[in-house]
Amino acid sequence: MKIGLSYDLKPDLQAHPDGAEDAFEEYDPPSTIDALASSIERLGHQVVSLGGGVSFLDNVRRETVDFVFNIAEGRGSYRSREAQVPSVLEMLGIPYSGSDPLTLALCLDKPLAKRIALSAGVATPQYQVVRRMEDMICFKDWGLKLPVVVKPAFEGSSKGIRLTSLVKRWSDLHQPVETVLADYHQPGMVEEFVAGKEVTVGVVGNDRPRVVGVMEIAPTSGHGDNFMYTLEVKRDWERLVTYRCPPALPDVCIEAIEKAALTLFRVFQCRDVARFDFRVDSSNRPHFIEANPLPGLSPVYSDLFLMAGLAGWSYPELIETILSSALERYGW
Repeated sequence: MKIGLSYDLKPDLQAHPDGAEDAFEEYDPPSTIDALASSIERLGHQVVSLGGGVSFLDNVRRETVDFVFNIAEGRGSYRSREAQVPSVLEMLGIPYSGSDPLTLALCLDKPLAKRIALSAGVATPQYQVVRRMEDMICFKDWGLKLPVVVKPAFEGSSKGIRLTSLVKRWSDLHQPVETVLADYHQPGMVEEFVAGKEVTVGVVGNDRPRVVGVMEIAPTSGHGDNFMYTLEVKRDWERLVTYRCPPALPDVCIEAIEKAALTLFRVFQCRDVARFDFRVDSSNRPHFIEANPLPGLSPVYSDLFLMAGLAGWSYPELIETILSSALERYGW
């Protein structure tokens, strides 16, 4: 089978003209594309690089491919940017891996995803959306409890989430909100912080999805229950964090996390693969933070692969599972 790869590469120059230093954080290095292509070729397929953005449009119309393995993050700061490539593929009638445009757009919109999670009975921290600084006039009437976390409403890979994003005093709230609005050109979300453990869950499959693993992301020192998986931490993960799969939590709590992840996978109508992030409070109650229906697939640092590796999976096995799940949806 001739399989195209759609992806967005990190540019050599990381600075962004609008000032967001982490604007390309979700894009992949060439090493990830090489590992992904190698894993697919080992299964006997021919791989064609399609890239992303305008070059993807040119390549996908020029090349004849049977299927597309999609990891493209999309361009711009739109809440629907992850849906760009799948939307084009659907228009052209080309089968592809992963979730459809609606699911990708819904999950990237963190406030909307939280509303859907709540409707499914999955706990999530209280929050408020800020679209302009004038919205801050009545912030004390929001009913939120300190501390809170300030983050962009439509981003992933901890973009815009820094150590300074954790606000412990109301007098410190305005600056991080203003930074999000100015640098990311989208609404900000002010969310109650859940002190406790950071946990992420991988899910693969379709009609009968299964959990890859439940992984705790724990600080190597300090922070305690106030630890956050911020951009600074992710960029220095080998030194600053320890990954535990399974996490140091009671079995009943792990079961509750798995149940919540599988519920969200079905409610969001994810396909083939997804990852879900939670915070677990002092009472061992999980709180949904965000959904990742387009999780990173780096063979070095992606949470999904680190989790799979700790659960005994090799990188080629993970990619084969995702690809086979996608092909089965099309009856192949």
